[in-house]
Amino acid sequence: MIITKTPFRMSFFGGGTDLPSFFKKHGGAVISTTFDKYCYVNVRHLPPFFKYTTELSYATIERVRSIEKIKHPAVRNAMKMLDMHELRLSYEADLPARTGLGTSSSFAVGMLNAFHALKGKPVDKKQLADEAIYLERNLCNEAGGWQDQVAAAFGGMNRISFDESGYTVTPIHISDDKKDALNGNLMLFFTGFTRFSAEIQEANDISRKKQHRINEFKALLSLVDEAQDILENESRDLDDFGRLLDETWKLKKKTGSKVSTGTIDELYDAGLKAGALGGKLLGAGGGGFLLFYVRPEQRDAVRKALKKLMYVPFRFENSGTQLIYNSPEVFNEKTMREKTE
Repeated sequence: MIITKTPFRMSFFGGGTDLPSFFKKHGGAVISTTFDKYCYVNVRHLPPFFKYTTELSYATIERVRSIEKIKHPAVRNAMKMLDMHELRLSYEADLPARTGLGTSSSFAVGMLNAFHALKGKPVDKKQLADEAIYLERNLCNEAGGWQDQVAAAFGGMNRISFDESGYTVTPIHISDDKKDALNGNLMLFFTGFTRFSAEIQEANDISRKKQHRINEFKALLSLVDEAQDILENESRDLDDFGRLLDETWKLKKKTGSKVSTGTIDELYDAGLKAGALGGKLLGAGGGGFLLFYVRPEQRDAVRKALKKLMYVPFRFENSGTQLIYNSPEVFNEKTMREKTE
């Protein structure tokens, strides 16, 4: 049996520039961090006492005799990709899916981590990220970028840069005191709305954009360097990070009609009027979690202004995907053949 624990991520700057349609022509970069909300994937080989050969438990339960009949595209394609058979897989998470936190990619990374470990052949974080990108973007043909898979695999607060050759992960060099202050100044609220990121990404596909939209993504990219300097330069005022979040959110809304909604705009404006210096909707848009930068003296006012929303405390984390229980199993191919005959 294998159990993996994989964090969710919040992206601060550069979102959208991690799309291959953009970064292969213009380069791309994001600043993001993982935090202490996780998904858990439990995988073991299914004992040979059942009429079905694969059992999955996530939002629904699947019991099938053929991998081809698995409805969950990521599980089906991952099992085929890594030649996995006779599995019982269960998924649990601290936060709901489709909320702008990279949950589907965290699941993909955690699942692949578990599959490799079940075979007794754990792999490094780079391979997990690469395989998760290939799984979601190629095999499942889901629209989207590359940052979520990389963040989930590596963990921590990083600058992830993209170009024609791939990506590089560079940890943000921020002092412990400044990092603690940043964590304390960020407030996370659940809007109650969920959406499919791939649908938002497809609707806002950069390859279909006119030149002025490309320029907006270039402007988003330019803020990454500024944000990194605010975090790493001890002489910079951390409050500038909050103000820059407001700037990046205003730019992001111009990149597609489905990024925001009237309700989200009202909630965001309420947060600013209560004292937040800035913030953004996490993820591709359309719903999920609102993140605000709030000085300590305004936190109560912001919570009161957004009292209809669920407030979610969090702490940054640095580990990325982890094996928290590792007991590899030997797959008996003969037993599998007998069950399927």
